[in-house]
Amino acid sequence: MTTAPTSERTFVPPRWLPWLGIVVSLLGLWTTLPPFIVRTAIPAIVLCLVGLGIGIVAIRGGVKTQGWWSVTAAVLCGFIALRATEADPDSLKKIMTAGLLAAMLRFATPLTLAALGGLFSERAGVVNIGLEGTMLFGAFFGMLVADKMGSWVLGLIGAVVCGALVGLLHGVFCIHLQADQIVVGTGINILALGATAFLFRAVYGFDGSPPNISQVPNVSLPGIRDIPFVGTVIGDLNLMVWMTIGLVALSWWVLWRTPIGLRIRAVGEHPRAAETVGINVYGVRYLSVMISGMLAALGGAYLSIAFVGGFTENMTNGRGFIALAVMILGKWKPVPILGSALVFGLASALADRIEGVSPDLLKSLPYVVTLVALVGFIGRATPPAADGKPYARGGH
Repeated sequence: MTTAPTSERTFVPPRWLPWLGIVVSLLGLWTTLPPFIVRTAIPAIVLCLVGLGIGIVAIRGGVKTQGWWSVTAAVLCGFIALRATEADPDSLKKIMTAGLLAAMLRFATPLTLAALGGLFSERAGVVNIGLEGTMLFGAFFGMLVADKMGSWVLGLIGAVVCGALVGLLHGVFCIHLQADQIVVGTGINILALGATAFLFRAVYGFDGSPPNISQVPNVSLPGIRDIPFVGTVIGDLNLMVWMTIGLVALSWWVLWRTPIGLRIRAVGEHPRAAETVGINVYGVRYLSVMISGMLAALGGAYLSIAFVGGFTENMTNGRGFIALAVMILGKWKPVPILGSALVFGLASALADRIEGVSPDLLKSLPYVVTLVALVGFIGRATPPAADGKPYARGGH
């Protein structure tokens, strides 16, 4: 009788190893940035390849989440380092300032709002691919109301009402009619793209947005504004940036500290059990998709009456889809969603600031981050159990 050969002992990497890979990749990027500004990408690429190898070793050894972070950091740092070596050193010194962090917060704001919208919808079990279209509707109607009524407050209210109606439309098809949620969301995106372009031309012709639209003001913080570095970052931010941070905290409190939040999460995990204990599954889902539409529309309104000061066709430019990646990377939790949005916001801020120095490929940087995040994390994030599954009341 022969015995089975014992399996060879596999290498189990320590938990700190992938974090070492991230640090190595960041050091590689740092060599191409102030104060060093090495004019060849070879040292940075070598260090990023080391970081990539460490991440792969960690993944193969079972430390998958942190390992993918290391791989992501290596790819992004290598990409940015290549572009930085082609840039003018003086321009790089102007880019790497406290203003970059302020720009990061501004770019992260619409992504955070839309991702929070997706969070409420999917926590209740309804996939909302229509975030892009809802943001576009919010951007147009927010600008339209702010222009015609002369008030940015009414503009935000108009965007919220529009978002709630879009969410209600999404709910009718997905909840009552039990249509395919991906198809419905895609339809909303297509509808928004055509409808907002038509309405904009019908109202304003081909002259573009009117000047002097009422815009959401910046909040100047006395005292903090005068602190070096810190004042540049947070001393003069738009009011909606602070509103968004408050909404992140409010979303956490509602979902994890209130009865309605418990109902939303219960409906998204096991609607049949929720119905058994007396929860109105349809009502909770309708409420959630309407909140989702309101938050996403606020993200669109930020673009038109706080960030740009006008409306252009397709001005969301894929931000709704990036918000879906932000939500997934944040694992359907408000605070991690904010952290994920800041990563994407930093990528957008870098692309925006380096654009005049090395324009080719830089506009694609936020989408490169999205692609890497989806490839590396989407299969490892666990959505609510009933997410995307139609529910028939009283069925089996």
